[in-house]
Amino acid sequence: PYDVVLTHGFTLDENGRKMSKSLGNTTEPQKVISQSGADILRLWVCATDYADDQRIGPEILKNTIETYRKLRNTIRWMLGTLHHFKRSDAVSYSEMPELERLMLHRLSEVDAIIRPAYTNFDYKTVIATLANFMNTELSAFYFDVRKDMLYCDPPSSVERKAALTTVDILCDAILKWLAPAISFTADEAWTMYRPDAEPSVHLTTFRDDLDRLRDDSLAKKWETIREVRRVVTGALEVERAAKRIGSSLEASPLVYVSDKAVFATLFDVDLAEVCITSNAMVTNEDAPAGAFTLGDVPGVAVVVERAVGTKCARSWKILPTVGSDPEYPDVSPRDAEALREWKALGVGV
Repeated sequence: PYDVVLTHGFTLDENGRKMSKSLGNTTEPQKVISQSGADILRLWVCATDYADDQRIGPEILKNTIETYRKLRNTIRWMLGTLHHFKRSDAVSYSEMPELERLMLHRLSEVDAIIRPAYTNFDYKTVIATLANFMNTELSAFYFDVRKDMLYCDPPSSVERKAALTTVDILCDAILKWLAPAISFTADEAWTMYRPDAEPSVHLTTFRDDLDRLRDDSLAKKWETIREVRRVVTGALEVERAAKRIGSSLEASPLVYVSDKAVFATLFDVDLAEVCITSNAMVTNEDAPAGAFTLGDVPGVAVVVERAVGTKCARSWKILPTVGSDPEYPDVSPRDAEALREWKALGVGV
């Protein structure tokens, strides 16, 4: 009377011992639910390799709670970012900057893993893939790079609208993917995210339009850019540890690139934006002695100089153009324009 039988191993304590009341090593599901919520228990189940004996205990649950916290924080940031987003302002794929198209490419790659994993009841792969994508690709990279644009660009900015459109697509896909695992959290987030749509995320289906967002050539280009970024980030960490700079926005890295192909790749890239610095320059001149390098990224060297100019009171970037707008003398021209637009909309920023 069934097509598939799914079996699992025994549930043991975190040291691999059989649970016993006499040993005091039992874990009661109702206690976990009352203390941490049902989604913690659900996430533990989904993150466990049920083909083997599965272990549970205080330390394992502590790690599960930390995984959940990171997932929830990423969802919360997306919801906050999209709070005032109007889908009528959405930008078409062709109008998007490369970084947005790169993130949508990565989303399509994740989709290609998630779908068969769910089909094959491979929940561990689902959670591991989503946790890595949300923590490493989104929170630690894309969202970090785009915060300046999202927070400080004028509301009319096409680039800002493109970033919001991308976050909207990301949020939609991620909530649907997470719904089978952390069902209560996903449903609560969905009601805040799409009050105009289906009343529950569990009444929706996975997106079927992500495969067309693949762009392997763009991904290859950005592999190079992110390798260069890694060298710059390493150089900034050295300067920060030596207390020569505090924030990365105090820096203006000079990047020496000996490989002509890499230099050409960086030609149309705003490296200051990607590296979250106030300025950045790329040159194909020979690097001076003592320039920072990474052994696994040959041909790239970085010298970090302090940014020149005045600190913008809004973006905190240090720029020579701060003060050039008499109406807003303590911010950069970009931020002055944003303040004017928000003021015209009746919003105080």
